[in-house]
Amino acid sequence: MVAAVARTWTMSPVRFVRLALTSCVALFLVVTSGAFVRLTGSGLGCDNWPRCGDKPYPERDFHAFVEFGNRIVAVVGLVLTLVTWLAARKTAGLSRTGRLASLALFLVVVAQIPLGAVTIALDLHPLAVMAHFLLGLTALGLAVLVALEALTLSDGRAEPIGPRWLRQLTVWAGVPLCMALVTTGAVATASGPHPGADDEVERLGLAVADAVYVHVRVAAAFGIGVLVVGWFLFRLRQRHPGMFDLWGALLVILIAQAILGEVQYRSALPWGLVLVHVALAAAIWAATVALAYALWRPPARFARQ
Repeated sequence: MVAAVARTWTMSPVRFVRLALTSCVALFLVVTSGAFVRLTGSGLGCDNWPRCGDKPYPERDFHAFVEFGNRIVAVVGLVLTLVTWLAARKTAGLSRTGRLASLALFLVVVAQIPLGAVTIALDLHPLAVMAHFLLGLTALGLAVLVALEALTLSDGRAEPIGPRWLRQLTVWAGVPLCMALVTTGAVATASGPHPGADDEVERLGLAVADAVYVHVRVAAAFGIGVLVVGWFLFRLRQRHPGMFDLWGALLVILIAQAILGEVQYRSALPWGLVLVHVALAAAIWAATVALAYALWRPPARFARQ
């Protein structure tokens, strides 16, 4: 009886949209909670992974509670991506791209588990921490793709937007440049005053000023690219107002990030500002992936009034 119900059960497009968007939010929280662990020096708050000391739960210690809380958030994200993948298989009409992206999303999130164990085993080596962070952003990007495919199933799909060269430039230059932006930002953090646990944690050995120098110039190149794309979308705003709004949201976040970056650097990188900086970086990455993908496969709501 249960097997028969499982074979016949289907998910409506509207519900799948909600599930996909919930997964996006959960994975965004995974990234930001991981940054909170690092910036509060709680990276080794729970040793003997996956246990927390001698017990499967934290005892009365702030760092242990922070680290354990991140694990709970990660488990929620894992469960949601599993449910999203299973639901994708039961959502009639979902594109093959959406199904494959949901599977890839689940596998990437699963890969975070052994990588997290390796990161702790290596005593928070900065390269392992950076890999953990970037893999989290990869999962977030895949979740965005699944959500966009869900929206096209619910609303319909419009024709590709703008000239083909612009769409190719956004995918093959804009997205890699955004990844370079967040990667150089991660290098700057790994060179800064927040080792993740204590002063004995190994660092990259780079001067913060040098890492920030490179990061700022990558940010400038990315910002110029965003303005170029925005100029074209501004010209197309009457036919594609939703895409222009998406670009506008990216621009606002990018400006806020630039201001915050300057303030935090001149304030000796207080961990609270760095945490907000990481959250905005994740938002910039998600918006960039959404913009680049939607130019090729725009949901109808992005391309009409």
